[in-house]
Formats: sequence, structure tokens, C-alpha cells
Amino acid sequence: MDEAERKRIAAARKRWEETTLRQALARQPERAERFTTLSDLEVFRLYGPDDIAGLDAGRDLGLPGEYPLTRGIHPTMYRGRLWTMRMFAGFGTAEDANARFHYLLGQGVTGLSVAFDMPTLMGYDSDSPRSAGEVGREGVAIDSVEDMALLLRDVPLDRVTTSMTINAPANVLLALYVAVAESRGISPAAIGGTIQNDMLKEFIAQKEWIVPPRASMKLIQDILVYATRDVPRWNTISISGYHIREAGATAVQELAFTLADGIAYVEAGREAGLEVDAFAPRLSFFFDVHNDFFEEIAKFRAARRMWARIMRERFGAKDPRSWMLRTHAQTAGVSLTAQQPLNNVVRTTLQALAAVLGGCQSLHTNSMDETYALPTEEAVTLALRTQQVIAHESGVADTVDPLGGAYFIEDLTNRMEVEAAAIIARIDGMGGMLAAIERGYPMREIAEASYRYQQQLERKERIVVGVNEYVTAEEHPIARLKIDPAVERRQVERLARVRATRDQGAARRALDALRRVTDEGGNTMPAIVDAVKARVTLGEICDVFRAVYGEYRESAIL
Repeated sequence: MDEAERKRIAAARKRWEETTLRQALARQPERAERFTTLSDLEVFRLYGPDDIAGLDAGRDLGLPGEYPLTRGIHPTMYRGRLWTMRMFAGFGTAEDANARFHYLLGQGVTGLSVAFDMPTLMGYDSDSPRSAGEVGREGVAIDSVEDMALLLRDVPLDRVTTSMTINAPANVLLALYVAVAESRGISPAAIGGTIQNDMLKEFIAQKEWIVPPRASMKLIQDILVYATRDVPRWNTISISGYHIREAGATAVQELAFTLADGIAYVEAGREAGLEVDAFAPRLSFFFDVHNDFFEEIAKFRAARRMWARIMRERFGAKDPRSWMLRTHAQTAGVSLTAQQPLNNVVRTTLQALAAVLGGCQSLHTNSMDETYALPTEEAVTLALRTQQVIAHESGVADTVDPLGGAYFIEDLTNRMEVEAAAIIARIDGMGGMLAAIERGYPMREIAEASYRYQQQLERKERIVVGVNEYVTAEEHPIARLKIDPAVERRQVERLARVRATRDQGAARRALDALRRVTDEGGNTMPAIVDAVKARVTLGEICDVFRAVYGEYRESAIL
């Protein structure tokens, strides 16, 4: 745009403000003095060419599939292949979860995503005193290779990719998956999937850990080296902003902390002796999709551009695949309400549409009943159908980056990048994300953001329909999934049979070998794979790490 055109647009804008706008405001004032996104970025009344005057289309946007990947990581995006519809599922025993997987596959799901129960997430067997009352409650219980084989029964592991939302014991779950595949004659090199394996966000937000942060990073390095060599199609870390956002972070904080975690993992891979282009293409991301429609779209676009620049300019990655921020998205569980639960269908639809317009590679849509319990088949089917309607009936998948070039979207993308980059610079100044976590920095920032948001709700500066406005007295009960208390008894009985019937000498030797390599600082993954094949249980393996590294106890953050 030349200077004459800029002046013409500015003059037209001034005329509009002094006539048409002024007259409209005199008749009807605006609803508020100031409008903001959920991250408290100001939203102005009108956007135009002058708001993106500094945008360089070649430098900042590029073309789909090309650096800086703002407009999408694939040249044709959803015109070539739709995003993976990967519904998160798991409850009860391995048989229960397997039945739900096959139901979902029959309904059109194109990728599996496994939810584990709390004992599994914390590295305890189902018969541990700490597991009492929690077995199979909010996910599936997995104790041994027998459980994993049942969980994956009749699932074609060389054709269906599986995402496992597991962090502290991610090494054990990957080993169990490899062992089951090999028992079916499938090479580890042929299987594909993802382990979340993001311990930094655990210390920041989700709080499911076993050993301290630096020991956790050592075990992640072991996975990076092992999988790069032996399981090359596996995504070794799903760098997860989702739980950071669910803990109360803003979209800007989610973006910044997630990319800062990614930087720490790339540095860890290099410290382990890997070339950046050997492992970076198998890093993936996982973002939340909240209610602020345009902010969420801008977040995905900013994330792609920032990661491409970080990888190429900061780490010198040469492989274009290393520049790609490949991301799973999940609609915001924290946005769902127990009040008027049918409203959750509308929230999930808007969030899913934002994820698609933002360019995600796979998507999970939450079910309307998840504030009460794990979803029923009816609720999860409706959540899946939401994705399918967007994919096949809305038309939004027919062109690449359909909102690219929109004044508001481009300005918001730029502002989110600037704000997030400032936070990353602050973390760099502390010595990186591990040091920032040890100082409590991200936890304090999230707590303060969460408190501000709660105050806004209480003052009705932000409205949640059915919660602080449009409240109704009557309740409309909906069906809920109930977990049979007998699940825990059956799971504990199966675990006892595994321990009673295994080769005790082989199990003891495998555990001794794991303890030895852990003590010596070697790569633990081959020993973990050998241990699960010897029918050593998840809890027994994690107890080795507790014994060698000690258990983590969080300090209070004030």
C-alpha cells in the first residue's frame, strides 16, 4: 500500500468516525467501555489495512506448507486429508476400554486416544494401597503387558495410530505398546502413535509426577534416544499446553509456556547427543481450544510461525519437517458447566470450529456430560458427530487458512506472538524452563491469571451462560456413565494372577538390570522393554525410579 492509499483510507476512517459512528453511538452506546479477549488483549472497534501495515506477507505469512508455516503445515491442508478425529476414551478394565475403542472406530473415529486411571498416571499398580477407590474410575487401569494386550485386542497396530495421555510412566507405557506389537509380529519401526511424555507441564500444571524435574528430564532423554533409533514413526513428546490452559492460564500464557517447554525438550535432545533434525520432526504439540473464537484461531497461527522461527533460527534445524508445529487440539474441558449441560454442545461446536479454522492436525471434542462423569456412548457419539458435521457439511475444510488476511485475525496473531515472545525471553533470562519451574514462575503466573478470571466472573465482566447469567432453577437430568465397583476387584485379581504365574527369576533379573542401568546413568528404555516382556508390572518399574531418584514433593508457591 503506497502513501497516497494510506492517506485515503485514513481520511475515510476519520470521516466515518465523525459522522456515521458518532450518530450511531448517540443513539445506542456500546455494551462496555473496553472489550478484550480472554487473555485481556484489547479488541478494538474496527480493524483495517492500517492495523496490519507492518505485516510482510512473505516474511510473516508465506504460503501453506512453506516457512514460516503460519497458513498451515501442509500445502493443501484439509482438501487433501481431513484432520484425525481422535476421541479420548478409556475407563474400567482393559476389556471395557477396548469395547469403547471398537465402538468409536465403528462410528468413524480415525485415531485412538487412551485415557488412563489415576493409579496408572501416578505409576502405581492397582493393588497399591494408594490406588484404593480409584482403579478404572477416570480412565483405564493398566498394570502389565496382559492389560495392554487386552486394551489393544483386534486393533491393527500397524495401521491405526494410538495416542496415550501418559506422562510420568510414559516410558513404561511405550514399552508395553512395543512388547504387544512384537508379540503380534509387528516391528517397532512399523507402529505409529504418541506418548504425551511432557513432564514440564506436569510440574507446571497437572501435578502428576513420580521423580523430581531433572530426573524426569533424564528419563525423557532416554525415550528420545531410544525412539529415534528403534521406533521412528512414534511421536516421542506431545508438548502440551492443554493442561496449562485448564489450570487457569490465558491463551497467551498457554502459547508461551508450551513453546518454552518445547525449547527445553529440544535442548535436552541435543544434550543427549542427538542432532536436532534426527528427533525434532517427531515432536508434536497439544493445545486447548477455549471459548474466545478468534483468539484461539490466532493462537494456532502464531504458534506455527513462532515454532518455525525458533527451530530454524535458534536451533539451526535444516529439515523443513523440524519447523512444523504439528498439533492435536482438544476442546476446553474447563469451559464445560454442570449447569444446563446441553449448552456444552454449543460450546464444544464453537471450539471445534476454531481448532479447524486454526489448522489443527487432530482433534478431540469433549462430551456434554463430562462435568458429571466419563462420557456415555450417546454423548461421545454426539461429540464425534460435531466434528463430522464441521468436516463434511460446513465447507470450512474446502480452502486453506480461510481467515488468512483478515485484518483482525492477522493483527491478533501478531499481538499474541509479541506477548508470548516476551514471556519466553523472561524464561530464557531465568536459565530456561527447568530453572523457571524450580523458581515457581509459571505456576505463580497461572495462579494470578486464574484469580483475575474468577474475579471477572464474580463481577459479571465476563458471562458464562447458565452460571452467572441466564440461570434457571429447574434441573434437567442427563444420563451418566457409572463405573461398577467390581472393576477394581477384577483388576486386582488379574494382577495377582500375573504375579503368580510369571517366571519369577526372569522378572527379578529384569528388575535388577533396570535398577543397575538407572544407578549407572545409562539409557533405561531397553531395560524397561525387557522388564515388561518378563511381566514386571508398571508399579514395580516405577518403584525402581522412586528408589534411585527419590519422590518429588512440590514446594508451596506463594
